[in-house]
Amino acid sequence: MTALPPNAPDDSAPLSDRDRAVLAVERQSWAGPGAKERAIREQLGISPTRYYQLLNALLDDRRALEADPVTVNRLRRVREARRNRR
Repeated sequence: MTALPPNAPDDSAPLSDRDRAVLAVERQSWAGPGAKERAIREQLGISPTRYYQLLNALLDDRRALEADPVTVNRLRRVREARRNRR
């Protein structure tokens, strides 16, 4: 059996409630500037910076893709387009 890297998700465990909540926030549309950041702080109790760190990690997590393929694939395309513009 191969040991997982220290921060690697356990593929046998389901997504955490926080991970599901991050994906749920990302599925929503936002009315104006600051609304999403305010919701992140109020609903998740974390900073927007931490939110985007968690979200980026989720995009590489097979369990997130299985839980919400539409959102994860959309965000992967956006991330790849940004990388290609650099």
